[in-house]
Amino acid sequence: TAGPHLSAFLKFTCARVWIPDAEEVWKSAELTKDYKNGDASLQLMLEDGTSIEHTLDPKTKNLPYLRNPDILVGENDLTALSYLHEPAVLHNLKVRFVDSKLIYTYCGIVLVAINPYETLPIYGTDIINAYSGQNMGDMDPHIFAVAEEAYKQMARDERNQSIIVSGESGAGKTVSAKYAMRYFATVSGSASEANVEEKVLASNPIMEAIGNAKTTRNDNSSRFGKYIEIGFDTRFRIIGANMRTYLLEKSRVVFQADEERNYHIFYQLCASSHLPEFKNLKLSSANDFLYTRQGRSPVIGGVDDTKELSTTRNAFTLLGINESYQMGLFQVLAAILHLGNVEIKDRDSDSSVIPPNNRHLTAFCELVGVTYQDMSQWLCHRKLKTATETYVKPLPRLQATNARDALSKHIYAKLFNWIVEHVNKALITNVKQHSFIGVLDIYGFETFEINSFEQFCINYANEKLQQQFNMHVFKLEQEEYMKEQIPWTLIDFYDNQPCINLIEAKMGILDLLDEECKMPKGSDDSWAQKLYNTHLKTSSLFEKPRMSNRAFIIKHFADKVEYQCDGFLEKNKDTVNEEQINVLKASKFELLMELFHDGEKAISPTGQVQGTGGRTRLSIKPDKSRDSKSKEHKKTVGCQFRNSLQMLMETLNATTPHYVRCIKPNDFKMAFTFDPKRAVQQLRACGVLETIRISAAGFPSRWTYQEFFSRYRVLMKQKDVLPDKKLTCKNVLEKLVQDQDKYQFGKTKIFFRAGQVAYLEKLRADKLRAACIRIQKTIRCWLARKKYLRKRSAAITIQRFTRGYQARCPSFIIIISLPQNTCNKRKLNLEQLLREHKAVIIQRHVRGWLARCWYKRCLVSIVVLQCCIRRMRARRELKKLKIEARSVEHFKKLNKGMENKIMQLQRRIDEQSKENRSVNEKLVGLENSYTAESERMRGELNRLRGVEEEAKKKTNQVTSLLEELEKLRKELSATQQEKKTIEDWAQTYRNEMEKMVSELKEQNGSLKKDKDDLNRMIQEQSQQMTEKMVRSIAQETQQLETDLNEERSRYQNLLTEHLRLEEKYDDLKEAMNVSKPGHRRTDSTHSSNESEYTYNSEYAELEEGSRAAEDVTRGMDTSLTLKLQKRLTELEQEKQSLRNELENKEDQFQRARARDDAEFKKARGAELEYESLKRQELESENKKLKHNLAEMRQSLLGDAAAGAGAPGSPAYKVLLEQLNASCEELDVRKEEVLILRSQLVSQKEAMHHKETMTEPSVYAEDVSKLKDADELKQACIGLKDTNRLLEHQLQTQRRTYDNEVESLRSELQNVKEENNRQQQLLAQNLQLPPEARIEASLQHEITRLTNENLDLMEQLEKQDRTIRKLKKQLKVYSKRIGEMGAGQTEGQTSPGQMVDEPIHPVNIPRREKDFQGMLEYKKEDELKLVKNLILELKPRGVAVNLIPGLPAYILFMCLRHADYVNDDQKVRTLLTSTINSIKKILKKRGDDFETVSFWLANTCRFLHCLKQYSGDEAFMKHNTQRQNEHCLSNFDLAEYRQVISDLAIQIYQQLIKCMENILQPMIVSGMLEHETIQGVSGVKPTGLRKRTSSIADEGTYTLDSILRQLSAFHSTMCQHGTDPELIKQVVKQQFYIIGAVTLNNLLLRKDMCSWSKGMQIRYNVSQLEEWLRDKGLMTCGAKETLEPLIQAAQLLQVKKKTDEDAEAICSMCLALTTAQIVKVLNLYTPVNEFEERVSVAFIRTIQTRLRDRCESPQLLMDTKMIYPVTFPFSPSSLALETIQIPGSLNLAFLTRV
Repeated sequence: TAGPHLSAFLKFTCARVWIPDAEEVWKSAELTKDYKNGDASLQLMLEDGTSIEHTLDPKTKNLPYLRNPDILVGENDLTALSYLHEPAVLHNLKVRFVDSKLIYTYCGIVLVAINPYETLPIYGTDIINAYSGQNMGDMDPHIFAVAEEAYKQMARDERNQSIIVSGESGAGKTVSAKYAMRYFATVSGSASEANVEEKVLASNPIMEAIGNAKTTRNDNSSRFGKYIEIGFDTRFRIIGANMRTYLLEKSRVVFQADEERNYHIFYQLCASSHLPEFKNLKLSSANDFLYTRQGRSPVIGGVDDTKELSTTRNAFTLLGINESYQMGLFQVLAAILHLGNVEIKDRDSDSSVIPPNNRHLTAFCELVGVTYQDMSQWLCHRKLKTATETYVKPLPRLQATNARDALSKHIYAKLFNWIVEHVNKALITNVKQHSFIGVLDIYGFETFEINSFEQFCINYANEKLQQQFNMHVFKLEQEEYMKEQIPWTLIDFYDNQPCINLIEAKMGILDLLDEECKMPKGSDDSWAQKLYNTHLKTSSLFEKPRMSNRAFIIKHFADKVEYQCDGFLEKNKDTVNEEQINVLKASKFELLMELFHDGEKAISPTGQVQGTGGRTRLSIKPDKSRDSKSKEHKKTVGCQFRNSLQMLMETLNATTPHYVRCIKPNDFKMAFTFDPKRAVQQLRACGVLETIRISAAGFPSRWTYQEFFSRYRVLMKQKDVLPDKKLTCKNVLEKLVQDQDKYQFGKTKIFFRAGQVAYLEKLRADKLRAACIRIQKTIRCWLARKKYLRKRSAAITIQRFTRGYQARCPSFIIIISLPQNTCNKRKLNLEQLLREHKAVIIQRHVRGWLARCWYKRCLVSIVVLQCCIRRMRARRELKKLKIEARSVEHFKKLNKGMENKIMQLQRRIDEQSKENRSVNEKLVGLENSYTAESERMRGELNRLRGVEEEAKKKTNQVTSLLEELEKLRKELSATQQEKKTIEDWAQTYRNEMEKMVSELKEQNGSLKKDKDDLNRMIQEQSQQMTEKMVRSIAQETQQLETDLNEERSRYQNLLTEHLRLEEKYDDLKEAMNVSKPGHRRTDSTHSSNESEYTYNSEYAELEEGSRAAEDVTRGMDTSLTLKLQKRLTELEQEKQSLRNELENKEDQFQRARARDDAEFKKARGAELEYESLKRQELESENKKLKHNLAEMRQSLLGDAAAGAGAPGSPAYKVLLEQLNASCEELDVRKEEVLILRSQLVSQKEAMHHKETMTEPSVYAEDVSKLKDADELKQACIGLKDTNRLLEHQLQTQRRTYDNEVESLRSELQNVKEENNRQQQLLAQNLQLPPEARIEASLQHEITRLTNENLDLMEQLEKQDRTIRKLKKQLKVYSKRIGEMGAGQTEGQTSPGQMVDEPIHPVNIPRREKDFQGMLEYKKEDELKLVKNLILELKPRGVAVNLIPGLPAYILFMCLRHADYVNDDQKVRTLLTSTINSIKKILKKRGDDFETVSFWLANTCRFLHCLKQYSGDEAFMKHNTQRQNEHCLSNFDLAEYRQVISDLAIQIYQQLIKCMENILQPMIVSGMLEHETIQGVSGVKPTGLRKRTSSIADEGTYTLDSILRQLSAFHSTMCQHGTDPELIKQVVKQQFYIIGAVTLNNLLLRKDMCSWSKGMQIRYNVSQLEEWLRDKGLMTCGAKETLEPLIQAAQLLQVKKKTDEDAEAICSMCLALTTAQIVKVLNLYTPVNEFEERVSVAFIRTIQTRLRDRCESPQLLMDTKMIYPVTFPFSPSSLALETIQIPGSLNLAFLTRV
């Protein structure tokens, strides 16, 4: 209930309170009317706007709970809330779970975990690494934070720890415990090579298979409790584990409720029954067995039982349970299933029988190895014993069925115990356990409609755990108050000891139950009456139900529970038919015998509780102090459970507990759905609210003085601020809070009562609001005044211009000699006329304007109509053109048709012309004939006139003639008409043809235009294809570069792993040397490129001697000596196995040494003989060459003519012949010399160790043996060895031949494959369309050419290397031949001859005289060189006083001299010693950045020198002529360059790790926690889990600390002469680490995700960029690595409300993944009331917009990622001959050459 101090807040309207609600438990409301003392009700308004009247309790008058300010809602720790009560806790959990998707919340020392029913990406290795080493309050709540706290306290306080995980079924207990164990296995590692951490994790699938089942509340519910002790050694690495189990639910084996399953292992076996190894189990589907089909839910969605069984079997194998034992386990489990299917029938009312030949009983008997007759007999009968006799009694069917089920449960319980025992055996090691962390996964408080013995035991255990929890919380509170020295007041808290006494005390419920079980006629009813008589009147916690005499009620700490007495006695007795057990004991099945006989000899770690029905059946862990079999049988289940619970409490009390309370948010397994009723029920039951109540009773809110000052500085006046922050806080707080009981001042903190922080926050918000109002008022005033001044200035300007205009115009009209009246009248008339005139003008203009407007509108309309019509016509025309232009072929066909038609028409025109001409000719003939006829008729008429009389006589003839004439006229007119028609048709046809020709010409032109367009389109497409190919090639190139970087990264990671293994090997070897210091063995088979242990042991002994002297000096400290002695004892125990192995190795070495010595003595003589023979042969060949050379010179000297040496002359021929012969002989000898040299080198390397182990005079002895009497015998042996050598060479040649044949075969096969591939590609291309075929062929051709190009480049590189080697060898041989020729000439030529021919010098001058820049040293000084130049060199002195890279130059100059004298052994030992010494100094001082940087710079310089002076043309072009003369002449050190490059990579990675270790503690503090801009972000309340303060106290890292450290790194590398490109890569890696660590912490810290923190981060990033700019490193890529952090900071500052904001965020945050963006938005927390939270709808909008992104779902950045490093060639301009060796290096034994 609310205290009296709340009334002060309720006097103000708008106060927000919590009121009870039936559905939501608590509802939020707002006060609408001021509350006055004595009011009986409150006027409230709900959040939905409903107004209600809340009536106060008339008895208590308690006011409702006040709501916390919105700024405190969603806090990581519930104790940070100002008002601590049930509704505040429930609301805070709901906001975090539903809105922010955060499932973990602190409640003081308790971690509340809400089951999300969804897989979350918050348990990966990156999250584990992020939480490792962090303080618990610094990061967001997590199960990993609790595990880290337990691990840290175990290591710091050397005290065992416990993590108690509790909650009801389905709340996630098992998963939480599993993740805790995974955390320990990951961060601690294993103390041995046995992979103990993997075995610990492998026990989970086994225990889940045999102990977990599906229930209505959980698909993977643990039906037992377990306590796992994970053991650690003195270095806090996992060495083993031990498991104790509690309360196995045996009844589930024989009964399951609806929608539930039996244990997983049964369904896994049934699902795998088809496998061959399970055929003999005679299993089938799970629906065929009674024990697996009762729940009618044999399948779990998304779970493959077959795969699960495979996982279980693999876990068994990993834990050492072999295949035979596994099959035995499965055999017992199958037998249980068959036993459940045994059908028992009634014989009569008092007896039962099993039908003969029952197949399931037969299968059961075969599987367990018992007889069918015995088992069927004792399943239906039982043996009764009396004082005088024993008789067998038949059982009714119901009792027999119960006895069968009891046997099944008993067998399963025995099997469960056996598996737990063997799992523990597999997890136990011989290493002594130093400490342990226990993980308790146990059930929570349970209450159902029907509660029986099982719920009674569970709730009894929870009462004990709750008491321990309350005492621990009370103890922590008391310790905090005493630590801070504030007055201690007794805090009243609920003590459940009376409830525990009611259960376990003398005459308690358990005692009465045991007593009733001993009674011969005891029953549940009589036991209930005893309970009523004993406790009903004496205990207030015990009640009797009104309507029942067979039940009782107990008031537990969480709730009242009514228990039904039915079955209590039977379950407490837990009886099994003894005769059935005897039958099983007589079995021949070994595993079954082991199960039951072990139970008699030793008590198993768990026992069980029987039950025949109901929800839960239990098994308990019995007391180990039982002495005899009889006593064990007499102990009841309740007694055993009480004893095991007492042992558990003793274990927990001896450890430091950590609590995890798992909450089930709803009963429907819906993801992120919160049911307030279910949640508050569990919060009350698990003790979270009790923790809140204890905290609220004291001083729940706690602030350090610095945090209080920083947060509430705004409430102080300037005069109140004193230098002493503590005194300032005291003075201010006394003014702000008048009641001094509301707070207390401790040593380092201020303690507040509940509600005081809310009051201070209100004062702070009011002050800030007033300040905001004042700022707004001032700004608005400034804006208004600015606007007024602009308007005033504009008005003045207008007035000024107006007055000027008026001054320029005439303002007076002078009227002379008019009276005043006339003037006035005229003035009036004039004014009227003027007004009318002006009105007319106005009207005119208006009418004109209207007319123009109408005209414009008409014009626009006309234009629009014209446009529409033209558009319509254009569209029609366009449509036609489009139809015609769709196909080029159409136009071609149309064109072709038109040509044919034109030709036909032309032919028709010609024919018509011919016909027209013929008709014209006919017409002309007719006209001529008509004319002649007319003349004739006229003559005839004249004649007829003359003879008129005759005409009259012949009138009839004239009439006929006239008629005929008329007829002819008509014919003539018709002919003329026809002629005219033909002429018209011909004209029309001619016009049509002309028109058609013009149209065809137009179409032809359009076709040409289309053709040009198509050509242009083809060109554009070809250009686009070319550009596309260029882009694709560029993309492929970029992809190749990416692949190259990935491959380089993988290679460098392999180098890192190789270095780790080498260091591990080195540690083991040192440990072996410690155990046997008198003997060291060097493995002579290691190559110089790989082994770092072929180095001589002289300096190592010297080092160890000096180290021993230092240890003696340090040993003066007695305590240190004791610790070292203790550590030495532990090391001796740990390395016992290594000693045994070392002794075996020594024996093998002694035997091998004796055998090798004998073989060496036997073979040495033959080798020397063979070498002498070869030497003689070479000397004879040398003499022959000298003789030939002398003859050649004499031939040259004998001919004095000028042309004697011309081609074709005798001297030239002799010279040519001898030169050819010399070349051939030189090739033969070269091969022989190379073979001999390789064999001698290999033999020397093989015998090098044996020579050092024996006396040094072995060569002298071997030589002297040749002079003995058995010289011939030795020579014979030498010849035999020579023959063997020749045979070896022959075999080598044969192998070479075989290899060549094999290579030719492989080439032939490759050619065949290529041919087949080409044929396939050709077939595929033929199936493609022409365009795709061309593109595919081009792509294929490009690919083929690229591959051929790469192959040719590789071959070219190989040939170049071969040519360089041959050139070097040829130089050597030519130099030696020249020397021999010079000596011969000097011996044979007289002075006169030398004077006669000074023009032809023959000898080659010796280059040794011209060489400079080399350092010579003796072989025995190599150790001293390495010691002084590498092992004992101080980098600081060299970096300050000497030239950069001096050690590298000195080593290279020594190497040059070894190369010059052609001493390959010296070159090899120098390089090997250098590499091993650098590795040794790095291992010794690998955490010193200066040392690592120094040797990185020198290693790179040494590598560059090897490249620069290698003789390769690619490197020589950067040299001067003098430097090219200093190139290596005899040896190609390309392989060593690769080794040194690998060494440089290892040093670089060591440098990054060293740098990361230095920067890691600074990054979070400097980039996130420290307020670079003071006063921007205020500190919020933190609760009990105090996070690291963000106030810069003394010793706190700031951004300046990071910048100073970066500058120190940069200056150190520059002083050491590190290559600038390498410095850029180091800086890029530094900035990546800073950005990744900062972003990861930001994503895991809710208190850092605010607007003000985003501004701080952006400012810090700008400072880092400024540092890059100052150092000239802006182009190194470091700035880009900070892009994710920059975008996260921007995301904190941008608006997050509308869809436009969401779009802006999606386009801005390209470097962040979707998971990171959503996480930042979920974590965004307002620090002040003026900021707003991000709505759930906005976050969903972001997720919707980003769902198409293809990216990794990983939340955190990989802080361990190292960019692949490259070492660009950087030649040195320094001349080697100018280098002087300072005396400070103590290298006086080196001689300059």
